[in-house]
Amino acid sequence: MAEKLLVLSDMWGVKKGLWITSYFGYLQQYYDIQFYDCQQLGNIDEVVNNQENLHRAFVEGGIDTAVAHLIRKEKTASHVLAFSMGGTIAWKAALAGLPIKSLTTVSATRIRMEEQKPGCADLNLIFGECDTFKPDMNWANRVGVALNVIPSFGHELYSDEKIISEVCMELLSKVTRKAV
Repeated sequence: MAEKLLVLSDMWGVKKGLWITSYFGYLQQYYDIQFYDCQQLGNIDEVVNNQENLHRAFVEGGIDTAVAHLIRKEKTASHVLAFSMGGTIAWKAALAGLPIKSLTTVSATRIRMEEQKPGCADLNLIFGECDTFKPDMNWANRVGVALNVIPSFGHELYSDEKIISEVCMELLSKVTRKAV
């Protein structure tokens, strides 16, 4: 039986997420994928879909709602792949008791404001070097995590085919390794 992988979108959800299908192409053969649109998970219903309004809706309760829904829906330990705002939701959910085997976040926007790391030993926090939302090394040292910083990329590196391939190969290595 395939291992379960929770995939959490960025704040745009499926509205601007055509890139997500590339991840599914790599991963669906080896993982049982459960996809979550973060707007739906957070009960975000923005009439004017601009970045400021969406961000405000998440900060003003959407993140907490999404975390609560995710914890209520998922009871078994899974691998987690999350993008931008989805990475923040996954991080907070892990801190609040979401059972996880591994957590891979790409451009998690607001984890730089967190003071604790999840109990999961297998963390992969990926950021573009030019991402204005990435945490600094002081934060990483204080929280006790390593940052995987990709040179010459910005915040939306998760939609780049090269990065998609690299992230997927790393996730596939978790389920295709042969026991020694």
